[in-house]
Amino acid sequence: MSSLLLNLLLSAVWAFLRGETNLENLALGFVLGYAILAWLRPLPGSAKYASRLPRGLLLLLYFFWELILSSFRVARDVISPSTHVKPGIVGVPLDVETDEEITLLTCLVTLTPGTLGLDVSEDRKTLYVHSMWVDDPDEVRREIKQGFERRVLELMR
Repeated sequence: MSSLLLNLLLSAVWAFLRGETNLENLALGFVLGYAILAWLRPLPGSAKYASRLPRGLLLLLYFFWELILSSFRVARDVISPSTHVKPGIVGVPLDVETDEEITLLTCLVTLTPGTLGLDVSEDRKTLYVHSMWVDDPDEVRREIKQGFERRVLELMR
C-alpha cells in the first residue's frame, strides 16, 4: 500500500475514533498519520513519502503565490488604459526528463495567468512557452527554471 493511501487511511481512522468526520478531524488525522509514517521510516516507501510531502506542499504554496501575483498583473493590464503587454514565445531548456516531470511543469506554467505551455521539442529538451510579457526572454527562462522547474525537480527526485 502506498504511503499516501496509508496516511489517508490513518486520517479516516482518526476521524472515526473521534466520532466526527469533519475537515478539522481529517486534517488533524492526516498530520498525525504523517508523523507516524515519518517516525516508522523502515516501512517500504515511507521515507520517500515523508520527504516528498513537505516539498509538494512547498510547490503548492509557491504555485498559489505565483497564481496570485500573475492574476493581479493580468488584471492590472486589463483595467489600465495603456497596455504593458509584449507577447512572445520563449524556448526554455529543460532539466526535467520524465513524462511526469515535463507534464507537471507544463501544467503549472499553463495554469499561471499570462503564460501558456505550447509545445515540447521532439528531443524533450525544450519547452516552448507563450508569455504576455517578454521584455527579456532570458528573464522569462530564468523565472521558469528557478521557480517551477527547480521545485518540480526537488519534488520528483
